[in-house]
Amino acid sequence: MRVLLATNNHHKRIELAAILHESHVTGPGDWGIDAEVDETGTTFLENAMLKARAIRAELVRIAPRDAHEVIVVADDSGLCVDALEGGPGIYSARFGSPDGGRTELDAATRNRLLLDSLTGETNRSARFICCMVAILSADRIVVAQESWEGSIAEQPSSATGGFGYDPIFTVPDRGCTAADLPPSVKNSISHRGRAAAVLGASLRAAIAIGA
Repeated sequence: MRVLLATNNHHKRIELAAILHESHVTGPGDWGIDAEVDETGTTFLENAMLKARAIRAELVRIAPRDAHEVIVVADDSGLCVDALEGGPGIYSARFGSPDGGRTELDAATRNRLLLDSLTGETNRSARFICCMVAILSADRIVVAQESWEGSIAEQPSSATGGFGYDPIFTVPDRGCTAADLPPSVKNSISHRGRAAAVLGASLRAAIAIGA
């Protein structure tokens, strides 16, 4: 499979390339495509679909011949905290932004703000959610959404692995945060790893059917 991942997020690209190890994964920048898409959806699915459709439209415009062979994959993911009524959710990357999301805070600042918002809170259950959309053609779309249950730590881990909210997301059956996990372990159990595994299996089946 040739995959165009609809994001310039370096961390996501590395993770997905490792999970879909049989695929040739490229990003919008490799095609000269602007990956900035307004995430105006109200769900992870809506935002993932918006990104996938927008990037595919650009691919068709720029490289129409390649568009028949390249699968465009977009994901939308976030951290949902029960004590915050499911927030920050689809606004995870924009959490704490001083201007409504136009300026994103760095991960460490977002993590500290989220921990501060849970001061004194005993219910720290949370989950990561990832929705992935793959567009094979205008009329062939595959969707997978998975979650990763855990809880919010009292303090960030000092581990340097992972990214985003990983340093404050505790994985109960591992006794550590997501940031402490080796990449291969994280990819096998995380929300993105699970969604990509389901998506990959569905894509291989769809490709076989359409062959």
